[in-house]
Amino acid sequence: MNPSKTLDTSGKAKARLQTLHAAREYKPYPRYKDSGVEWLGRIPVGWRVQRLRVLAGLHVSNVDKHVKQDEMPVRLCNYVDVYYQDYITEYMNLMHATATLTEIEKFRLRKGDVIITKDSESWDDIGVPTLVKSANKDMVCGYHLALLRPHQSQVTGNYLFRVMQASATAYQFQIAAKGVTRYGLSHNGIKLAVLPCPPINEQKAITHLLDRETAKINALIEKKEQLIELLKERRTALITRAVTKGLNPNAPMKDSGVEWLGEIPKHWGTRRLKALCTQSALYGANIPASRYVNAGVRFIRTTDIDDGRLKEGGVFVTNADASNYVLTDGDLLISRSGTVGRSFLYNSESHGPCAYAGYLVRFVFSNAMLPKYAFLFTKTISFSGFLKTTAISSTIENLNGEKFSNAMFPNPPVAEQVSIIKFLDYETEKIDALIAKTHEAIDKLKEFRTALISSAVTGKINVLDDAA
Repeated sequence: MNPSKTLDTSGKAKARLQTLHAAREYKPYPRYKDSGVEWLGRIPVGWRVQRLRVLAGLHVSNVDKHVKQDEMPVRLCNYVDVYYQDYITEYMNLMHATATLTEIEKFRLRKGDVIITKDSESWDDIGVPTLVKSANKDMVCGYHLALLRPHQSQVTGNYLFRVMQASATAYQFQIAAKGVTRYGLSHNGIKLAVLPCPPINEQKAITHLLDRETAKINALIEKKEQLIELLKERRTALITRAVTKGLNPNAPMKDSGVEWLGEIPKHWGTRRLKALCTQSALYGANIPASRYVNAGVRFIRTTDIDDGRLKEGGVFVTNADASNYVLTDGDLLISRSGTVGRSFLYNSESHGPCAYAGYLVRFVFSNAMLPKYAFLFTKTISFSGFLKTTAISSTIENLNGEKFSNAMFPNPPVAEQVSIIKFLDYETEKIDALIAKTHEAIDKLKEFRTALISSAVTGKINVLDDAA
């Protein structure tokens, strides 16, 4: 995740930065002056404060993802390419699209360009930057993005990228963003941003230091992200073993008759999902974003579900719009499109009143199956096997409700379902705690990285001293 997404106002990042200073013996510049900007404070003598419009040219892209016969083929640098990558290179696998000759000339990527996100569903995702390290002639900046081309006499691309990552720059963009359900930056909102601007030689020294130090931090983050993936794999294997084989390692087994399920305990049965439900594969509502409101009934979309949990935030709809799609305790939602098979178990006490969107299907269980057990089965390697053998791949993956309804589920006695749930609640809680702790460590490293970048580009540490 790009460091400009982390805006720390708690002082924790500052404390970690002070620790870094002590460890590396970073020193301040010998002389400072008033910047004339309240949030920036004092800057080193010899530095300037400039509006972004003075430092770079601005081009807001209007190149869409469509392929048209009368246009030229291009490779399109899209929003997600910018949001998730610090650097754009000629070797990236970018989307194939088309553009007019005028668009290609105006929005063609060049080495040293900086691209920022201009529009987003979240105000704190505005202004996330990436640096073009290399580019071919067919690479073009896509829609919802702004292309910044540095004036070489004023600023290097590397420094502009780093100063755009600073918390104070991100904050300016977040304040300037307009919107309610979707946020966007105007031309002036971008061009009028105030940036500290040291001499070119110091810009190069700053970026040299930051490239070196952030590479170390990024390597630590990557290792922790790998640990999280290993913990998730361990959790999935644990759930799969318990839900499909039971807790007794000596139990006699039999062939389930289902290729992707394999053997199950001899005394278990298998049943189609719809046979375990009182209501099966109920489709959600198709409510456009224009009808979302600030408060009311939470409207759960596929993108709101992450690893079986609801993300923070979300959108809301009115009671009238939600009336036929309100969830009840124990309802299981499964995504039928996009990320097929993403699942969520509803609990009114934890989640409050909720309705659900059209790309989700709802299952209401009978007494033969505990909802939690069915939810756990959707987290198994076996269920992933069902998805792989059944899903249809076109432009996106999709799986209709009928196919989910006909999926074969293991059906142990209810008392055994209870024991398996209790066992997995205890064991997965320990794994989830380790995952949460690792996520916290990653967040701290990202805050630390942002604090270092902010400190360097605002002149709080003397990078010339480091270079010497």
